Amino acid sequence: MNEEQVLAILKKSFRVPSGNQIIADALRDVLGNRANDTEWIKSHFSKIVQDAQLVAYDLYLRVERPAAGKALRAALSPLLPKRPTSDDVFQVLEANFWALDRFYLGLTQGRRPRAGKAFEHVIRVLFETLGYPYSSQPVINGQPDFLLPSIDHYRKNPMDCIIFTVKRSLRERWRQIVTEGTRGHMFFLATIDAKIARRDLGEMLGNRIYLVMPEQIRMDKYGDVPNAISFERFFEHYLDPAISRWRSNKVIE
Repeated sequence: MNEEQVLAILKKSFRVPSGNQIIADALRDVLGNRANDTEWIKSHFSKIVQDAQLVAYDLYLRVERPAAGKALRAALSPLLPKRPTSDDVFQVLEANFWALDRFYLGLTQGRRPRAGKAFEHVIRVLFETLGYPYSSQPVINGQPDFLLPSIDHYRKNPMDCIIFTVKRSLRERWRQIVTEGTRGHMFFLATIDAKIARRDLGEMLGNRIYLVMPEQIRMDKYGDVPNAISFERFFEHYLDPAISRWRSNKVIE
């Protein structure tokens, strides 16, 4: 068996719960007996988002190690004699160093996108719990994560819609938000990035982009930034008034 085959077995044998399942477990832990208390969830949204991120990451790390151990057994055990010595084990490890290196590198590199997807999924589940209507990943002029209240209403009256995108960390990626709904009235970008450059904050304001984040991050890092708002303020001053308007105009029930 060559190293390519060993790597293929390692990848195939590595099994962890889906990201959605881990998020569901994390939210169950964070919400406790408040899972159906929509007013409490809305008023504590910032803390829920932050806590769910940490709990989900911890849950993933707990299952990652034993899952990796099982993958190693599946891939390397067939290469060992029935009664292996320590020298036999080290020879197999040495002979498959490249496969092991690639396997563990893949685990490390996979944690960052997994965390980003977890952040988006936490918000998705909580939006659904709160009963907010949205279209997911709509193709407009780009592909934002959420379009409220729907893609159908956007086609009729884009200025009356809310474009809401989720990015755990920004770097330069915030610029694509402007192309993800150029006909929208304003854009909301949810993040937990505490290291956004000041020059970018000014450009975002000029492009009608509001940063939506946990209140603690806003106070600690962006207290003087006019377009940085908490999740709670987003609900109170932007989304809930829009919900009332859409209901009044028969856009939603």
